[in-house]
Amino acid sequence: QVQLVESGGGLVQPGGSLRLSCAASGFTFSSYVMSWYRQAPGKERELVARITSAGGTTNYADSVKGRFTISRDNAKNTVYLQMNSLIPEDTAVYYCNAVRRGVVTTNIWGQGTQVTVSS
Repeated sequence: QVQLVESGGGLVQPGGSLRLSCAASGFTFSSYVMSWYRQAPGKERELVARITSAGGTTNYADSVKGRFTISRDNAKNTVYLQMNSLIPEDTAVYYCNAVRRGVVTTNIWGQGTQVTVSS
């Protein structure tokens, strides 16, 4: 069964940290570009961070540069998002995404995990 399962969300105070994990199964994880997206209430889903299949290249939204770090462990079929110096504007549901482009593009989404930054 093809799936992505996120974990690690929760309630954190401003300035705090969280580490999100996304465990993949049912597909060849190491062949996929992995991304984290987020969606706040009333807003469009936005890209937070992306990492290439071998982990050599990462990209970040300007709003999280210097605070968030995406990484992956292809041996564990897992992608991570380390979030530091969290601010209330980071409050959102965070989604894991896997994409492989080719003759047929495969796009897989997780169910999301809630992150709330509040005092």
